[in-house]
Amino acid sequence: MEIIQNFFSQLIRMHWSDYLDIIVVAFLIYRLIPMLRSSGTMRIAKTVGLLLVLSWITDLLDLYTLHFILDQVLSVGLIAVVVLFQPELRRMLEHLLSVKLTGFFGVEKPTEEMVPIITQTVRACEVMSRERVGALIVFARDNSLEEYVRTGTTIEAQVSEQLIRNIFFPKASLHDGAMIIRGGKITAAGCVLPLSDSHSLSADLGTRHRAGVGMSEHSDAVVVIVSEETGTISVAVGGVLKRYLAPQMLERMLRNELCKEPDDQPKSFGMRLKQKLQKKGGSGDEK
Repeated sequence: MEIIQNFFSQLIRMHWSDYLDIIVVAFLIYRLIPMLRSSGTMRIAKTVGLLLVLSWITDLLDLYTLHFILDQVLSVGLIAVVVLFQPELRRMLEHLLSVKLTGFFGVEKPTEEMVPIITQTVRACEVMSRERVGALIVFARDNSLEEYVRTGTTIEAQVSEQLIRNIFFPKASLHDGAMIIRGGKITAAGCVLPLSDSHSLSADLGTRHRAGVGMSEHSDAVVVIVSEETGTISVAVGGVLKRYLAPQMLERMLRNELCKEPDDQPKSFGMRLKQKLQKKGGSGDEK
């Protein structure tokens, strides 16, 4: 009982800045946790964690010399981490800065707009699979992927089966790169994606598949891959590759990932705050 009283007394003493501080920290943790699935981020976390554990063990066992060395390493550890993991840190920073404020405050485009886009994409992939035409299609979600858009050619066109097939036609100049679909449009094509260095991938997978998995590791994008050698259709999400998909299964997966029902989606902080204010306003009117 005393613990509960202390808790509420602490809440009463808190200022608005304390609440803001808690909200910002919670939001940053919420954004950083999914990034731990990335192999690059895991390398940073494991390195820092190992140094901290070794420092604690050497201090516990009174290994003064080794503890002194580790202390010196940790004192300049920030500079070392920046130098050694510069690409990973840059991607982490871009991941945090690419948050859509519209999504944070609950103002997003209706998911119904994605249905015809998915339909056109599935039709194109079905034909390209049958004709053994390789394709790499990236659906951007919360992450803007601007870094990768800049590596390709800007298109900004409506998504259609014919345009997708023309872009990935073997003799077309942009067929070797990736297509990025963002905001309901084909934003760019011929884009260069990061390759995955995961050892769990099958040895028979080529550069196109590794680029698709790498893109899904470094962002929240949904990536569709059509194999040029076998014609098989695959989807990469969160570093996981699902292969040998039929067109019907591809459409179902894309709808599940890109067209979640509003009731199934977790409500954003802005939406919850808006609902609470509306409830308070409604109860005040009733009085």
